[in-house]
Amino acid sequence: MQRLAEKIRTAPVGKTHLFSAGQAGFIIKSKAGELLAIDLYLSECVERVEGHHGYRRLLPQMLLPEELEFDVVICTHPHLDHFDMDAVPELIANHRTKLLCSVDCEKLIHQLQLEYYGDQITYVAPKDRVTAGSFTIDFVDCDHGTGAPDAVGVIVTVDGKKVYEAGDTCLRLDRAISLPRDLDVLIGPINGAYGNMNEEDLPQLAELLKPGITIPCHYGMFACHHGDPGKFYEIMQEKKLPCRLMQMGEGIVL
Repeated sequence: MQRLAEKIRTAPVGKTHLFSAGQAGFIIKSKAGELLAIDLYLSECVERVEGHHGYRRLLPQMLLPEELEFDVVICTHPHLDHFDMDAVPELIANHRTKLLCSVDCEKLIHQLQLEYYGDQITYVAPKDRVTAGSFTIDFVDCDHGTGAPDAVGVIVTVDGKKVYEAGDTCLRLDRAISLPRDLDVLIGPINGAYGNMNEEDLPQLAELLKPGITIPCHYGMFACHHGDPGKFYEIMQEKKLPCRLMQMGEGIVL
């Protein structure tokens, strides 16, 4: 099987690519060949920290942090399947990659002694905008409850395309009303645990925003996280809403 890193490296420039890295992790490759990553979980640190098999990694490790050099890495909140404490230090060790993370990631930054990287690290909150190369990144409200009160969602605009990664959030249609209606891609969780949307919630958000395509995430990695992509697919079919179930390691052209 071709390694994910090789797929990404060989994906032709001149086109905009989106890759699924498993759990809530996604990678965007711009037409110019720049790489942006959101919420990569590349290690097995969650099981080690949680201390039980409910958080054993059930999907294969298809990418090692040293295999690619990213222009931007985003961590939407400090839960370790979104801020991988084993991978993030390696991802920014090149002294070039920008790390954009929610303000409540600061404790992990201190714990891992990453302050050394200085200007490479930027703390973000809703309504912040960061421009990096071809990427314009807007951070939006996200309701992940008291466990991660400063969590953010992300809208990435690149090559004229808009990708909204909702982050770990419950369904908040009252907030979603203010989101753009010209989204090419909506990505959201369906696990229904820890305050996240479930298989019925994400279709409701898709029905409101009417993106070009909706991609579910946050299922299959851990037994404790639940999530039924088949149920999600059936609901989307009933509502006649376009969706895509992406395999881990799969890439699509936007």
